[in-house]
Amino acid sequence: MNISKLEEVNIEIPDIMQEGKVIVDVYTEWCGPCKFIAPILEKFQQEGLIKVIRIDLDQNRPLGQMFGITAIPTLLFFNNGELIEQNIELDGRILVKNGIMVGAAGEDVMRQIIDQM
Repeated sequence: MNISKLEEVNIEIPDIMQEGKVIVDVYTEWCGPCKFIAPILEKFQQEGLIKVIRIDLDQNRPLGQMFGITAIPTLLFFNNGELIEQNIELDGRILVKNGIMVGAAGEDVMRQIIDQM
């Protein structure tokens, strides 16, 4: 799936998001784990590792329907505009399945995931 498909659910995708590694952070304001992972993603963005798009699920239910999101945070991993299709596994556990990760992870784990994107 190309990242531009998100425009169908009223998410503006700047052209810059078509290149490199992009993580779409689907969160809500009331979610504790969402608040844990947000500064980690922001730090990685400042370091130039990734670009981040943050979408509040409470404000965009159609996005949740598009991806079957039933838990938050949910992270969507895109590389060069395409949702990654492979699984990302660490220590024998699949953390990202077909470009989608449900839940939060610490900085070290997130760095390893980004390296494998």
